[in-house]
Amino acid sequence: MTPDPRPVPEELAGPLARAAERLGPFGRRQLWYATVSSTSDVAATLAERDAEEGLVVLADAQTAGRGRHRRTWISPPGAGLYTSVVLRPPSRVVPLLTLAAGVAVAEGIAAATGLQVELKWPNDLHVSGRKLGGILAEGTPAHVVLGVGLNVRSVQLPADLASSATSIETELGRAIDRGALLAESLAALAGRYRDLQHGRHRAVVSAWRLRGRASLGRRVEWDVGQTSRAGLVEQVDDDGALLVRSGGELVRIVSGEVRWI
Repeated sequence: MTPDPRPVPEELAGPLARAAERLGPFGRRQLWYATVSSTSDVAATLAERDAEEGLVVLADAQTAGRGRHRRTWISPPGAGLYTSVVLRPPSRVVPLLTLAAGVAVAEGIAAATGLQVELKWPNDLHVSGRKLGGILAEGTPAHVVLGVGLNVRSVQLPADLASSATSIETELGRAIDRGALLAESLAALAGRYRDLQHGRHRAVVSAWRLRGRASLGRRVEWDVGQTSRAGLVEQVDDDGALLVRSGGELVRIVSGEVRWI
């Protein structure tokens, strides 16, 4: 059972209020919880009850945060930003939502902290080869819930994640303003969502390519039925698919698990 939301803490509410004119639909309604299973679960439930587009669900901690393929997302209290938004997009923009969100969050991080973030297809944010955050889009024909998890503060991680994950404050070596980070990320997301709605798909993909350059030439593996294939990443195409050169063939990967080697 989801607890009742509390007032948004001033740490977040102040920057959100100051950025209100730039938040587009995300400035209308924000719900904050001390702890939930997952902000995306709460947002999905509310979306099914006809929550309006732009609803923002925030939590200080998650007990069952997740990434793609149901992987666990470690979400301790006060250590990150755990945010999900409800969208009701036209079907033509859905294929690029995850990439647009990655671009927007990277832009928000840069605006709020100065840290430059790399993107790795389809939904990861990296710095110095280590994972800083991720994007997860889930939905129905009537709505999409876009979840964003960001590691902000340095915390003790499980041994299997310690060498592959990082945080914004670890990379910068100083404390940052979580409220400003949230406000700038939502403002950037409003802008990139507007790009998609107005047919400016190429602007989004071009921005993604700039931040995804480190992935070019990387070797990846993926499964086709019961067999595995491998190849070198060449580019992301105009529709957001990953283009991989494999055995003289250019393969277009739209979805599914890709293993970066």
